[in-house]
Amino acid sequence: MSTVSTKPYLLRAIWEWCVDQGFTPYLAALVDENTRVPPGYAHDGQIVLNLSSDATGQLQMANDYISFQARFGGVAHSLVIPVANVIAIYARENGQGMAFEPEGLAVEDDAGGAGADAAEVEDMAEATAALQRDAVAEDVTEAPPRPPRGSHLKVVK
Repeated sequence: MSTVSTKPYLLRAIWEWCVDQGFTPYLAALVDENTRVPPGYAHDGQIVLNLSSDATGQLQMANDYISFQARFGGVAHSLVIPVANVIAIYARENGQGMAFEPEGLAVEDDAGGAGADAAEVEDMAEATAALQRDAVAEDVTEAPPRPPRGSHLKVVK
């Protein structure tokens, strides 16, 4: 009898912890032919997604996949993320959560040893901040700058 991976259970537990604490759960995943995400939103073969109840609809976290509805650029999309492709789940506000080694790469990286895993895990809060800075930079270049607004305060002598 084969045992079921603990990964989907840990994903659900950390998602629930984030929600209970009032944090925003973020999920980082590898994008491949088994992953269904809107085109153009993955960077370097990875995507970071907001899994809060405000950002998703019909969220299902099964043992083999995570599926939900989300809006990208105002357009609704149906997303499917295989649990095997999940590389991290964490709270956006403080970066606390858990990182996972992608299951497809586990066999290839065995020669690196156990110490290499800790060195390769990046701080997901920093990665999210970098993605948000890039998104803000893209938004700034698309919208024309507003003229400076005067103050609503008056000097009274």
